[in-house]
Amino acid sequence: MEKLVKGFLKFRTEVFEKKKALFTRLSGNQSPRALFITCSDSRVDPTLLTQTDPGELFILRNAGNMVPPYGSMQGGSTATIEYAMAVLKVPHIIVCGHTDCGVMKALLNPEEVHDLPAVREWVGQAETTRRLMREHYTDLEGDDRLVKTTQENVRSQLDHLRTHPSVALLLRQKKVDLHGWVYSISTGDVWVYDFDSEQFTSLLDDAAPRLKTSS
Repeated sequence: MEKLVKGFLKFRTEVFEKKKALFTRLSGNQSPRALFITCSDSRVDPTLLTQTDPGELFILRNAGNMVPPYGSMQGGSTATIEYAMAVLKVPHIIVCGHTDCGVMKALLNPEEVHDLPAVREWVGQAETTRRLMREHYTDLEGDDRLVKTTQENVRSQLDHLRTHPSVALLLRQKKVDLHGWVYSISTGDVWVYDFDSEQFTSLLDDAAPRLKTSS
């Protein structure tokens, strides 16, 4: 706790003062560039990953970067998405999974969360991903299987986003684009989903579709 307090003191006396004009401007409104949906995992820092300032990302975090299909579970995630679309009119939505995700491990090995009823129920939101892995990727093992699970989960959550009326409306109006990312904790790389090839490609690759989106 002492480290956190010291961190705040440094922020208030140094960082805040250097960016005072920014915070003054943000004190009355916000106009974020993207809704960034990612995992609660402490190793994933959206603003560090994207090198963005306060006010640029509207961030939704939960275990496993889940987007419950509309109507299946009304709660904070659904409300956040609706507000980002209907009020803030955010032009981009990024669903960002990550390597070594505990929720994806639990999805593949349900017995690991047998004694965690709330977690077990939440993991059920990724049942589509579990079914895809069981039906199409039985040949994969170990890290390869976990990475593919993470990628397929990002794809599933992008599909779930389309069930939300506020997202569907802006998609029809071509006012929002969807993006799927997977962040590698060990390498710092990001794999981006290409909707045309239905494959993930490194953003570091010159041939990668850096700005490829789905409307």
